[in-house]
Amino acid sequence: MIVKPISPIILAIDTTDLQVVKGLIEKTRESVSIYKFGLEFYLKFGNDLLQELINQFEIEIFLDLKLHDIPNTVKGACRSISSLNPYFLTVHASGGEEMIKAAVSELPNSKIAAVTILTSLDQPSLTSLGISSDIGDLVLSMADQSFKAGAAAIVCSPLEVAMVKRKIPSLITITPGIRGQLSHLGDQVRTLSPKEAIDAGSDFLVIGRPITGAENPGVAAMEIFNSIQ
Repeated sequence: MIVKPISPIILAIDTTDLQVVKGLIEKTRESVSIYKFGLEFYLKFGNDLLQELINQFEIEIFLDLKLHDIPNTVKGACRSISSLNPYFLTVHASGGEEMIKAAVSELPNSKIAAVTILTSLDQPSLTSLGISSDIGDLVLSMADQSFKAGAAAIVCSPLEVAMVKRKIPSLITITPGIRGQLSHLGDQVRTLSPKEAIDAGSDFLVIGRPITGAENPGVAAMEIFNSIQ
């Protein structure tokens, strides 16, 4: 579908206003190849609308459903979205090896991305949940298990990406929590700038509000793209 090289920027679509979505895609296509659609968007519009966007704009999609269930249920969910052929599909790494294997087997042409620890969580947050493990050690353990189960990628904070790359160089690293130097953190607590994340070893950067909330999203996306070349 895409003939130009894949951009490392994944634009997080954070609205269900279709006109706004189409405008964002049109304005950022020069520096973005993959667009992330989450659970809210998918539950509202389903496969048909996503397929329409794929066909109209010739984009790849990051389907961020964060599946987390017994293996057979996840397998069925993957079957239901297989026609979309997403570039990435997220599942929770904490679902375990068999669950990840089920997703991989059902979507052989997509890259399963295992979500480790959400970037909205920090060490005190884990402690409050009764999890005493160091957050870095936990991410590394999840990454290793996911890779062994067949996941092509993991989603982790940019603060952990360097240690993951040192242990598993071939694992694709996708990092949300990307903020410009002057950006408001929003609900992210473990963040880096785009250049810092790429230098740390991130393969793909999930970026939302620094682009979608900019006065000119196309210019903002291109500035970020140029800053990481």
